[in-house]
Amino acid sequence: MASIQERIIKDIAIFDRNISSINREGLEPAQQEIIDLAAMYAKDSKAFLDKGDFYTSFSAIAYAHGLLDSIIKINAKK
Repeated sequence: MASIQERIIKDIAIFDRNISSINREGLEPAQQEIIDLAAMYAKDSKAFLDKGDFYTSFSAIAYAHGLLDSIIKINAKK
């Protein structure tokens, strides 16, 4: 079983891969803002991870994933 630290590192890597795969062309400004917000939460997650605050780090990356997933799903329906 992976430690919470290992899980966070894995989730951050998955997030980084997912956000880099998004084509931002043609997105509405609100969608761009949500992607930027998700990136900020991921950055916060990394900062909390570095401080050893694993619970806050995990919460931040989970929220970042949720924001990004919403944009991916909206654009998949177009």
